[in-house]
Amino acid sequence: MKELNDLTIAILATDGFEEVELSDPRNAMKEAGIISHIVSPNKNHIRAWDNTKWSNEYPVDVPLEEAKSKNYNGLMLPGGVLNPDKLRMNDQAVQFIKEFFMDKKPIAAICHGPQLLIETGELKGRKLTSYPSIKTDLINAGAEWVDEEVVVENKLITSRKPADLPAFNKAMIKAFREIVQKEMAH
Repeated sequence: MKELNDLTIAILATDGFEEVELSDPRNAMKEAGIISHIVSPNKNHIRAWDNTKWSNEYPVDVPLEEAKSKNYNGLMLPGGVLNPDKLRMNDQAVQFIKEFFMDKKPIAAICHGPQLLIETGELKGRKLTSYPSIKTDLINAGAEWVDEEVVVENKLITSRKPADLPAFNKAMIKAFREIVQKEMAH
């Protein structure tokens, strides 16, 4: 029987991710028995941002150039202002995200994380939320933006800010659980 610990989730991030937006969902996944890998264009480690200052370094599990979406059951995108801004300029990172959309795998993004989704061209007609400062960018990309704690729409899970993490984590884990349930039904 498949268990949640058969699930492996990619966390795509680089220097400047908001620390709690990676550490908190990663801990929630671990508690639920889900394996997560930090995937990054950086080869060794990435440095967190904590509100107004640089913080801890986190080891990179898989360099982006070696990462394949087929090896993962889902994707998680933490926010931070610097992190998505850097990643959206990286063609490899954008292609990695596009593959999760193409394979219809769940994608969870919080705060400024949804900014990365703009580059995929996959937001037209999708309902989502984000940090308010990127609302217009998301609307211009064709998304239906709403101001809600968490939005789950067709395997896309989004939240606005760190205060939404409890609801975000719960919705994300539920979406990942549904993968296992569907696989067990077949």
